[in-house]
Amino acid sequence: MSSQESDKNFYGKRMAKTTGFENDTEVSNLKFLSANIFYCYNCNIPIIQSFEENGNFCPLCASKVEYLASDLRPVFPEERLLFELIKNRPLEFSQDSVWCANSRYYVNGKAINLATKEFENADIEKIVFELKKYSEKNENDFDFHVQKFCKANKMRLKELTDEAFAFVQDVAKKTDEEHLVISFSGGKDSTVTADVVTRALSNPSIVHIFGDTTLEFETTLNYVTRYRDSHPYAIFMMAKNEEQDFMEVADDIGPPARMMRWCCSMFKTGPISRILSNLFGDDAITTFYGIRKVESVSRSKYSRVTSGGEDVKIQKQTVASPIFYWKDIDIWLYLLSNNIDFNDAYRLGYDRVGCWCCPNNNTRAQFLSKIYMKEKTDKWRNFLIDFAKRIGKQDAENYVDLGKWKARQGGNGLEAADDVKIKFTNCTTEGNAKIYQLNRPFDESLLNLFTPFGRVAPELGQKLIHETPVFDLKNNIQIISIQPFFKDGFTHAVKIKTMNVDKKTHETLQRQIGYQIRKFNSCRQCLKCEALCKHGAITISAGGYYIDEKKCVHCRKCVSQKYLAGGCMMEKYLRTKLGESK
Repeated sequence: MSSQESDKNFYGKRMAKTTGFENDTEVSNLKFLSANIFYCYNCNIPIIQSFEENGNFCPLCASKVEYLASDLRPVFPEERLLFELIKNRPLEFSQDSVWCANSRYYVNGKAINLATKEFENADIEKIVFELKKYSEKNENDFDFHVQKFCKANKMRLKELTDEAFAFVQDVAKKTDEEHLVISFSGGKDSTVTADVVTRALSNPSIVHIFGDTTLEFETTLNYVTRYRDSHPYAIFMMAKNEEQDFMEVADDIGPPARMMRWCCSMFKTGPISRILSNLFGDDAITTFYGIRKVESVSRSKYSRVTSGGEDVKIQKQTVASPIFYWKDIDIWLYLLSNNIDFNDAYRLGYDRVGCWCCPNNNTRAQFLSKIYMKEKTDKWRNFLIDFAKRIGKQDAENYVDLGKWKARQGGNGLEAADDVKIKFTNCTTEGNAKIYQLNRPFDESLLNLFTPFGRVAPELGQKLIHETPVFDLKNNIQIISIQPFFKDGFTHAVKIKTMNVDKKTHETLQRQIGYQIRKFNSCRQCLKCEALCKHGAITISAGGYYIDEKKCVHCRKCVSQKYLAGGCMMEKYLRTKLGESK
């Protein structure tokens, strides 16, 4: 095996390992994914190419280039200065070509590692002082190197753009343009996606939806304002949860963790779903997202076009991803070549832009937040420490500073955790009947939760026992009986019986009934159910959880384990290891 073949084999496996594609045949077939980053030491710039049998060469000077990394991003002058200060080498690289891959910086193609410990041990106050001191002197050759990089990789850009435009045009043929939407987050990927879609369709008035999570970077909100001003024909909608306060919810059910990001449903997906329902009603739509396959292992399993199913958070939409196969460096090639404005957070060194306190933020992002948003960071840390003490952590500061709170699972130590435990006893006088404990009085809102099962008809029940029957819509036979009940040990209770169904259906109904009891006891208005119902039958507000019987088609997705594990998102966020939780 030649040295070149050995390199190709090694780096191909390395890319597969880091992206999660080891068994994915697309790795060898997709041109965009298989490309790597080489470096021309003569032109002093990165070159995006696939491995060639006879070696790789610079398009500008024809010099042979060397493999550098599987992906790369530019380092803007603001981040470069911060990097220099951490390394105690202020302004040393100001005239150099500086790029970055994860924690490894490349200065004129030479690697310089920036270890996690260097972030942890950095003197924040000193760095903030020196940033102010040296910023005015931060002259650089960044634009010179970028222009050369764009020129050298113009064929790569053309191939990317042509393929993405063709994809968008093909997807758009299946939907009229009035039902096309661009999901706009204010990050680099959604910025490129918005530009690609509007250019491909020659339509600047496509609906853009931005979800303001209330946890956005200040630079994101500033960029959104600039974007709206520079795109006056775009129908730009802002989605925001005005009814919930992030800190109050975090105090009640605990801060979001990596596996429990309740904030996404409550402050992003849910509000966006409401906007879509207001704009399009029950109509199906196609939404263009800035999802990329190489971003994470979870996203590597996505399809470029997805319609319905548990992977789609808002069921009424088909999701299409024009930049699905692009690398980070491709995104920057597109932005810099086309002189497109973008979120200034990337200039500071953030490689991803979302919620500033997201548990998925890496060490770099946390460090940057200490530099650029100290007041918010201190307030969040204090909250986390108080929370850690409340749930019984012995060394609360250590628990927070080492990031252990991000791995938190369930509601251990939280009073709210008791709400998701389905407590019941089997009725001793009737078969197929259970008596459930409620954490508040039986009322109409409980009966409303049975709408997905059929026709809820309190007027036809036995008056003496205040029964409410539920009838199967297909044969008009009663399948559920609901009645308020008194039970020793239960402050509030309801007896629910299933009938006139086979054993398998009885078991399914009882499980799904338990889900609705859980909703009644524990709903925190996370809005997941609203987004799940593509018919707009479910509305959730401070006034409660409501199912419109005129809109409900009885698909039972809202009581399906497939779409909503445990019947309520709170089951995931508040379940405990020791407590009873059916």
